[in-house]
Amino acid sequence: MAKMKIKKNDLVQVIAGKDKGLQGRVIAVNTDTDRVLVEGVNRITKHTRAGGDRGVSTGGIQVQEAAVHVSNVMVVDPEDKRPTRVRTRVETVEQEDGRTKTVRSRVAVRSGKDL
Repeated sequence: MAKMKIKKNDLVQVIAGKDKGLQGRVIAVNTDTDRVLVEGVNRITKHTRAGGDRGVSTGGIQVQEAAVHVSNVMVVDPEDKRPTRVRTRVETVEQEDGRTKTVRSRVAVRSGKDL
């Protein structure tokens, strides 16, 4: 399983499916199923029952987001607000005690800006 390049609170754009073109923030990332939950995207209606042992006193219809596969979203470039691929930049920084430290940062391919 490949590493996911999308993290929580990233601004992403949907590139495939019924919500193609919409942008939103990532609410949650599920690495087991390779799915992300995006704010305002893939909205579904959920019917809930009233009462029961869970303490819910009223039932009704709730509208909430459903998960989207990670291959259907791309990170939005902070400079021009268009979708971009993500690359990892590896830098070695020398510390004060003489040792070196490896620092990895995510970079937008389109503009080269840090994410």
